[in-house]
Amino acid sequence: MKLLLVLLLCAAGVGCGYGSHSTTPPTPASTPTISQLVPGNVIANSGSFSLEVDGTAFAANGVVNFNGAKMTTTYVSASKLMATVPNSAIATAGTVPVTVTNQAVAGGLYGGGTTAVTSQPMNFTIN
Repeated sequence: MKLLLVLLLCAAGVGCGYGSHSTTPPTPASTPTISQLVPGNVIANSGSFSLEVDGTAFAANGVVNFNGAKMTTTYVSASKLMATVPNSAIATAGTVPVTVTNQAVAGGLYGGGTTAVTSQPMNFTIN
């Protein structure tokens, strides 16, 4: 009798989907856009500086990329990020791209979350 009860409960559990999880694939995060960089340029080897990045759709975990390298970034608002750019990043004169990446956020037990999305680049001039 106990065996019959156990088998019945197992069959009911499997029939109800117990033991298999449906997952939701991650969706892209909001795409950030850059409208302005402050300052717009610096002199080569002039020391580290704070770069203000203005735009839209910045996530709280957004990161400023300066010439492809992640900078230490502070979230101010959905329209402003501050990044610390070291002197080593501005050692040579030229034009470098600046982008913002809204990083991926993990989903829960059933998936979900977001994938990372990076803005279009805005050029920054090193004189």
